[in-house]
Amino acid sequence: MYKSLCIVLSSLLVGCTETVTVSKQLAELPVIVPDYKEVTIPAAIAPLNFEVKEAKGDVQVRFASATDSFEVAANKGRIEIPSGKWEALLASATGKSITVRVFEKQSEGWVGYAPYTMQVAPEPIDPYIVYRLIEPGYELWNKMGIYQRELATYSESAIYENKMTDNNCVNCHSFCMQNPDKMLFHMRATYPGTMIVDGGKIEKLNTKTPETISPLVYPSWHPSGKYVAFSVNKTQQSFHSNSRNRIEVYDLESDVVVYDVEKHEIVTSSRLSGRDAFETFPTFSPDGKSLYYCSAEAKEMPASFEEVKYSLCRVDFDPESRSFGGQTDTLYNAAVNGKSVSFPRVSPDGKYLLYTLASFGNFSIWHADADLYMVNLQTGVHEPLTEANSPDVESYHSWSSNSKWIVFSSRRMDGLYTRPYIAYIDAQGKASKPFVLPQKSADFYLDFMKSYNIPEFVTGKVKQQSREIALHAKNDKGTDVKFSK
Repeated sequence: MYKSLCIVLSSLLVGCTETVTVSKQLAELPVIVPDYKEVTIPAAIAPLNFEVKEAKGDVQVRFASATDSFEVAANKGRIEIPSGKWEALLASATGKSITVRVFEKQSEGWVGYAPYTMQVAPEPIDPYIVYRLIEPGYELWNKMGIYQRELATYSESAIYENKMTDNNCVNCHSFCMQNPDKMLFHMRATYPGTMIVDGGKIEKLNTKTPETISPLVYPSWHPSGKYVAFSVNKTQQSFHSNSRNRIEVYDLESDVVVYDVEKHEIVTSSRLSGRDAFETFPTFSPDGKSLYYCSAEAKEMPASFEEVKYSLCRVDFDPESRSFGGQTDTLYNAAVNGKSVSFPRVSPDGKYLLYTLASFGNFSIWHADADLYMVNLQTGVHEPLTEANSPDVESYHSWSSNSKWIVFSSRRMDGLYTRPYIAYIDAQGKASKPFVLPQKSADFYLDFMKSYNIPEFVTGKVKQQSREIALHAKNDKGTDVKFSK
């Protein structure tokens, strides 16, 4: 139990100041949704509004740093934090902490609950994230788009919506080193092609060649911007009749290639392509001299889908000659360790590689056991991101430009929809408890019926060019990509 105290609470609802004597202190907090207790946050983040569940009386909440404080009165248990006061509080607490105290008026008087803290990291976060919003259908979808969200506010705007091109599929957006002016994404079905946006230049590519098994799929930019590594995949999906995982997505074939942006050519190596293995999810190192990817022994599909387990591999890449090294390094050996790697992503400082680990397969967004893992590239030690993981899916992750923050998709809230969670990474590569992307309404995620797909940090706002992109998609026949032998 905590000692009784007397505190002045400003009642923002009625515009008066009330002196409240707390008659009883309780050690347990009421349930607050979303759960922002004991998280680490950046100094530029939208107010973390929340709801006190099952509150029986009036609720007041006090936010305080060492030098600043303010109080908020709840409206039916919902706390909406004034943005100006929140911004000032974050500035005063940067590199320190904020204490949050919840008070409720009950029949015997005001009750105070145990306080909790939020650490405010000294390192900044990139100001925007970009994601696709899509209805979580298995076979059918209608509206989808790629959107950007300013993290310091609730402002969201469309980068591209598929209504511009007859409701086709738009997917796999990717940015070169978090640069908002250099991106790509694919269009499928109607007006197919890969759209590359470089400042004011927009280019449409036709990426299926006679030598490759499919158009280009999962991308990763070379830090120079001169190359993009892609997988090419023949993918299929099936439904489980009795499994916690609703759906299974798997490759029948897959290879890894590198696209030369200037020459419009594809290069590859026998180490990255061939019928005896499935290779996928390439990603370049920040120095551009290594290419990481996932590789599994090819199996008969779908009969052996549970036996397909991907190792994490690395091969040298020479950007001058577009050539690959003669040796493959295996960072995680699936045959020895028994699980399967997907979505490798190297931190921009080159110290760590973040990946998803699941029991089998490579499309872990549908695997409930999928967790985030980190390998220290200096020591070779692999560890789970224990604080960031949950009993449900963690997947589709990316790094901030300063390597101090990650954003990832998780189904932890209800097992159905993926939402974006943000976590701080400390100097030892450990993750803090993550927090869901804040929204103005505390119950936003209960009502919003779309999944957040592939959240990516960017260092600024993406220029609005959706009309120009749509015109290129519709009217430009596209540049044919060639396979370099």
